[in-house]
Amino acid sequence: MMRRFAMAAALALATLAGSSCSWLTARDADPALWVVRDHDTTIYLFGTVHVLRPGLTWFDEAVKAAFDRSDTVVLELIMPPAKEAQAIVDDLGLAKDRTSLLTGLSDAEQRALMVELPRLGLAPDALDRQEPWLAAATLTNLPLRRLGYDDKDGAEAVLAARATLDGKKLHGLETLREQLGYFDTLSPEAQHALLAAAIDAIPKTDTEIDRTVAAWSKGDVDGLAAIANHDLAGSPELRRVLLIERNRRWTAWIARRMEQPGTVFVAVGAGHLAGPDSVQAMLAARGLKAERVTY
Repeated sequence: MMRRFAMAAALALATLAGSSCSWLTARDADPALWVVRDHDTTIYLFGTVHVLRPGLTWFDEAVKAAFDRSDTVVLELIMPPAKEAQAIVDDLGLAKDRTSLLTGLSDAEQRALMVELPRLGLAPDALDRQEPWLAAATLTNLPLRRLGYDDKDGAEAVLAARATLDGKKLHGLETLREQLGYFDTLSPEAQHALLAAAIDAIPKTDTEIDRTVAAWSKGDVDGLAAIANHDLAGSPELRRVLLIERNRRWTAWIARRMEQPGTVFVAVGAGHLAGPDSVQAMLAARGLKAERVTY
């Protein structure tokens, strides 16, 4: 399955919808943190989950200390205002013709989608104008919201808000148009694979997101790597475009930033910091060692 990698696109939609769930029980989490250092530069690498439930306490201990030491905070992207974001989503994600999304699905996939749409509160033709990648993101985002997961409680939102409050420099590795463009330029076959996986996974959303958040909360990098590798195993194109090529660009950015003095807190999706194609592995190939911070 590739569903979790629709999360980046789903994040772009998350600010365009509301949430009504509230979770009040505090739980402690200790996500993984790494550091790359030389004589005058320190870069922390922190893996995030884009949507979380309220009540999970992770912004403390070593993570908070690293953040406080940093003068710059770097995220995958800085979300533009809602109106601008919606315009970008519409421009890239809405089909220019009136062809039904169903025409690209198998009979079994169509039947499954028709079962799930009313459960999500959507009309049978609600996704017809959406490109397959955007429909996949929509079908990823809505079940998560119904379970109480929200980007407002996700790591990026917390870090961005605190960076602004503290007067830190805030930088995005990608723009929203760039990030959604990676999905929009996928081949029809890869987009179909993403959509089919999203439809198939809707009934398992609670199990899958809970497993991901549990691994992240424990700092279980091997567990996160296994999840990411499983998700992308069926599509080399998705793995290349959404994981490997982006990791290469981010690694190059970090390597260039190491040439300037200062302390930087870099936060990207946890799947990018796990497995053999991780940012840390690519940094090591450049002679830059990322050390796990023990806490």
